[in-house]
Amino acid sequence: MLLATHDGERLLSAVDVPLDLDALVPPGAAATEHPWEVEIGFGKGRYLLRRAAGEPSTRFLGIELAGEYFRLLVTRARRRGVRNLLAVRGEAQTVLAAVLPRAFARAVHVYFPDPWPKARHERRRLLDAESVDLVLALLAPGGTLFFATDFLAYGEAVAALLSGHPAATVRRRDEGWDEGPRTNYEAKYIAEGRPILRLEVTWRGGDGLAALHPAGRRRVLAAYRPDAEGTA
Repeated sequence: MLLATHDGERLLSAVDVPLDLDALVPPGAAATEHPWEVEIGFGKGRYLLRRAAGEPSTRFLGIELAGEYFRLLVTRARRRGVRNLLAVRGEAQTVLAAVLPRAFARAVHVYFPDPWPKARHERRRLLDAESVDLVLALLAPGGTLFFATDFLAYGEAVAALLSGHPAATVRRRDEGWDEGPRTNYEAKYIAEGRPILRLEVTWRGGDGLAALHPAGRRRVLAAYRPDAEGTA
């Protein structure tokens, strides 16, 4: 797993985890009034780099597994002098579970993730009952998850999943984003006339079990305790 900042790259084994994000950005961006936004699976980095370059008072963190795309974003960011951007190369669920702190971001962006369309692969999806809480846990109360996909069956499953979370409010963006396409895929699919499902999800937050999706609790949480005599 690699971490790239404005001043170089390092293995995550060389830094503390969960990451001390304030220690990994330039001093001018470290004040608490500069909010964080996260993009999971930034691809070629069109959206992340544009936002970071245009909003120096906001801090951005991107996660990408593909080494080619990771290096492309880092090269472009350094060439343009962008200093308010961190990039992490690694598998998203591992990064969310073990590397990033909780409740630090005002927004999380997930655009056109792998839909894993085969039934036997559905549990690999980023937004599944057993993993959705890893994504939502990045958000501070009042934060927003932005999601888009052209795989409508997956999109409807994500919409239903998030609508079933007692701490989330889901809004569909049938009209698209105010500023137009956010990614290369989105621009391409709009040009092709392909339908796109977009969601804007407001997160109210919570503690303990209240912050977990009910479906996730049923599927992944179990406990065993012997009775008072120590028998099963």
